[in-house]
Amino acid sequence: MLDIKFIRENKDLVKQNCIDRRAKVDIDLVLSLDEERRNLLKQAEELRSLRNAKSKGKPTEEEIKKMREVGDTITKIEKDLAEVETKYLEEMMKIPNLTHPDSPIGEESDFKVIYKNFEPKEFSFKPLDHEELMLKNDLIDFERATKTTGTKFYFYKNNLVRLNQALLNYSMDIAAKYGYTLMETPDMAKNEIINGIGFNPRSDEETQIYSIKDTDLSLVGTAEITVGGYHTNEVLDLNDGPKKYIALSHCFRTEAGAYGKTSKGLYRVHQFTKLEMFVFCKPEDSEKYHAEILEIEKEILDGLEIPYQVIDIASADLGGPAYRKFDIEGYMVMKGDDKKQGDYGEITSCSNCTDYQARRLSIKYKKEDGSTAFVHTLNGTAVVLSRFPIILAENHQQKDGTIVVPKVLQKYCGLKKL
Repeated sequence: MLDIKFIRENKDLVKQNCIDRRAKVDIDLVLSLDEERRNLLKQAEELRSLRNAKSKGKPTEEEIKKMREVGDTITKIEKDLAEVETKYLEEMMKIPNLTHPDSPIGEESDFKVIYKNFEPKEFSFKPLDHEELMLKNDLIDFERATKTTGTKFYFYKNNLVRLNQALLNYSMDIAAKYGYTLMETPDMAKNEIINGIGFNPRSDEETQIYSIKDTDLSLVGTAEITVGGYHTNEVLDLNDGPKKYIALSHCFRTEAGAYGKTSKGLYRVHQFTKLEMFVFCKPEDSEKYHAEILEIEKEILDGLEIPYQVIDIASADLGGPAYRKFDIEGYMVMKGDDKKQGDYGEITSCSNCTDYQARRLSIKYKKEDGSTAFVHTLNGTAVVLSRFPIILAENHQQKDGTIVVPKVLQKYCGLKKL
């Protein structure tokens, strides 16, 4: 959520940012509700002061009658204020974060490629996609998962289970070098926390969240939600540095309408395991830690010998909380067609959300002068056990259909091939 004072003083900038982000928000309505809200607060405060002043002496019958009328007026104002506050907060929550000046302005396809590690290798044989490879090696079962749970679920089997555990341990060790604290989070969160992070679990337009009937809980789509809410309503001591976490959780997403060739196999599924990095830091440090999270993601992938590219996400594709977002896209055979062997698909992302989430969740830090200010929050994917098996299988496949395990993982799982 943006600071209303900033919105009042920068109305045109905020309006243009909403246009750039394709956010349907009426900023004039927000400011009108803000003015009405402040007027009602002022009226209520003046009447309370009057009532308090009169209560100090011995009131006459006429004064008692007038004070009753004042009390009735205060009650009506408070009712009106509650209605205005509700509408005001609804509209404020729709306003996206500001956009980094270096982020591309435009639609999803207007991203900028800012880094590539190396070019994908050309196979001397017709490569298989991950679904074909995993079925061939008895590493996955979609058919029986459909029977037990439904489409877009799966059973991992045999050595793929060991490989996934190796991926987690390998990524944890890398993050530990950078001082990240390991945690495992709940798979559910209160809807107020999900809203605070920037998701909307109950909206008709939001189809990615599984809400739990007759409760105020929903299944999380990422540990960004649970870790982001970890310090809700707290004042943090950041004098010795930021609070950095790497969190393991299961993730659940409806992925409504996500079907077709580019979503086959493991690319879009309803449940997966993920390690998520999350940082709470001082505002002046957030760009530094955004770069650090990206560096960790790159180090993990470089060790896995996966060709990838880093893209700077365009404004319309940022999502509400992100000020700037980098995605890493790994090379995938499944993205190929008759004209090309493969193409790039998203495997990780990292976002700087500035104070947008912290303002909604009331997470502050104590400054040197004793005052408090909102922290900045950042998040990024370390490893996700849906798309990482895709890139490992497809890029390290052999002519005989086996899959070579990268050297960095071999010490964790004792396997050289799948």
